[in-house]
Amino acid sequence: MSEKKAYPLRINADVLAATQRWADDELRSLNAQIEYMLRDALRKAGRLPKPTSSQESKE
Repeated sequence: MSEKKAYPLRINADVLAATQRWADDELRSLNAQIEYMLRDALRKAGRLPKPTSSQESKE
């Protein structure tokens, strides 16, 4: 698994509340939901690096 890094996030209260509701609906933590949303946006934009063969075998 890749290294996790802490990052302070300033976010609009309405956006945070909507994201929390979405996370609750999907049975995820708020942190996991934010990471999911970022990863999905990066994938759709073609900005995620291609997984290496060692990463593919772990997932």
